Amino acid sequence: MNGAFLIKIAKFRQVGISAAGFMLTGAGIYWLTRYGIKRTINNFTKTIMTEPYERNLMELYSATKRIGFQNVVENNMRAEKGTVIERPLGSPRKFLHFDDLMFNMAQLDKHATEDNVIIDTSVIIGPKAKKPLKVSIPILVGGMANGTALDSKVKVAIARAASAAGTATNTGEAGMHPAERKAAKLLILQLPRASWARDKKTLRKADMIEIQIGQGAYGGVGHITKEKELDKTSRRIMGLKKNQDAVINAIMPELKNQGSLKELVGELKEVTGGVPVGCKIGCGKYLERDLDVAIMSEVDFITLGGAQAGGSGSPPILQDDFGLPTLYALCRSVKYLESKNLKGKVSLIVSGGLFNPGHFLKAIALGADAVYIGTAALYAVSHNQVFQALPFEPPTQVVWYNGVFKKQFNIYEGAKSLEKFLKSCTLEMEDGIKALGKTSIREVNRDDLMALTKEVSEITGVELAY
Repeated sequence: MNGAFLIKIAKFRQVGISAAGFMLTGAGIYWLTRYGIKRTINNFTKTIMTEPYERNLMELYSATKRIGFQNVVENNMRAEKGTVIERPLGSPRKFLHFDDLMFNMAQLDKHATEDNVIIDTSVIIGPKAKKPLKVSIPILVGGMANGTALDSKVKVAIARAASAAGTATNTGEAGMHPAERKAAKLLILQLPRASWARDKKTLRKADMIEIQIGQGAYGGVGHITKEKELDKTSRRIMGLKKNQDAVINAIMPELKNQGSLKELVGELKEVTGGVPVGCKIGCGKYLERDLDVAIMSEVDFITLGGAQAGGSGSPPILQDDFGLPTLYALCRSVKYLESKNLKGKVSLIVSGGLFNPGHFLKAIALGADAVYIGTAALYAVSHNQVFQALPFEPPTQVVWYNGVFKKQFNIYEGAKSLEKFLKSCTLEMEDGIKALGKTSIREVNRDDLMALTKEVSEITGVELAY
C-alpha cells in the first residue's frame, strides 16, 4: 500500500470514531435530559399531591379559578399603579346577544332566491334630511379617533377601504384629519364633548354629523389625553395651545339643558346645508327618556352604543358593570320608534359587540338601519401586519397612536385587507338574504327570525322556534 492510501484509511477511521463519539454523546444527553425531565415532573407532582395547601401551588390555581384569571391580573395592575386602569377593546363579559336567534330558510313553501339575482344592500341614513347619507352596504366603520386612539396612517387606510367598499367611516372624537378627509368618499364627523371641530369650514366638509353624547364603553364620563401624548398634527386639528391637554367633558359645552340639543341640531343642519345630524348615546336603564330628548331635538338618526362596545381604553367597571347590552338596547329602541310612528323616518345605527355577518344581518332584521364596527375593523385592517408585534406585544401595537410598531404599518396593505373584509361580509349577507327568498336587505325583518329560548323571544318579540 502506498502512503497516500494509508493516510486516507486513517482519516476515514478518525471520522468514524468521531461520528460514533458524537452519536454516543447525543444518546447520553438524550437519556440524561429524559431522566431529568422525569425526575422534575415526578417531584413536582409529588409536591402538588402531598404538600398542605398553605405551601402548595394548587392554592394559586384554586384561588385564580375562583376569582378569575383576568381579575387576578387586573387587581395586580391596580396594586401596582394605584390609579384607574384602562382596558382596551371592551368587556370580556358574555351578555345575552344574537346567538340564540336563527334565521328562517326558504324551501318549498317559499323558494330561495336564484344565485344570479342581484341583491340590493344599499341603505339611506337620515331619509328626511336634505342631503341623506347613501351607502352601498349597511356596515359603517365606527368612531376611532386619530391621535388619541389610532395612528393617522391607520385612519387613512380605513378611509380608503370604506370608500372602496361603498360605505362611510367616522372621524372619532379627535376631529377631522385632512388626510382622512381626502381618502374618504363619505366621512362622518363626530362632534365631541370638547372645544374643537366647531368651525364652519370643518363642519361643511362632513357628509354626516354625529353628536357624541356618550358611548357604550365609557358612558358619558369625561377623560383627558395629556399634551405630551399628542403629536403636532393632532394638537393643531384640536386647536390646542402649548401645554394644553385634550379634554373630553362629561357634558357637551353647548348642552346647558334639554332644549339646547335641539338648538345645536338646528344650527348644524343650517351650517352644513342639510346633511344628516344625529347623536350617539350609551344605553342605560331609562333609554326611552334619552330617546325622547333626541326625538324632540329633531335628529335624523340615533346611534346606540351597547354595553359590548369597545374603545382604545376605558375603566373595566364602566365596561363590565354599566349599560344595556346591545340586543336589549336595540329592541327597546326599535319598539320606541315604532310606537312613535318614526320607524323609517329616524334612522337607527347600532354598535357594540357586532363582529360577523350573522350579527350584522340579525341586527338589521330586528330593526337597525345600519351597524357600526370597531374592533372587527381593527383586526381586519391590521390582518397580517400584526406579526410585526406578535408574539411579544399585543397586535394593537401596530395600530394605536402610541403603538410600538405603528411606523411599520403599511397603508396600502391595511386598506386592501379591510376592503376585502367588508366585501366578504357583504357577500355573506347577500347569501343570507337569498336563503330567505328575498332580494333586498330592506326586506329582511323580525319575521325572518326565530328564537331558541323564551328569554330571547320575550326580549326581541321574535316567535319561538318550538
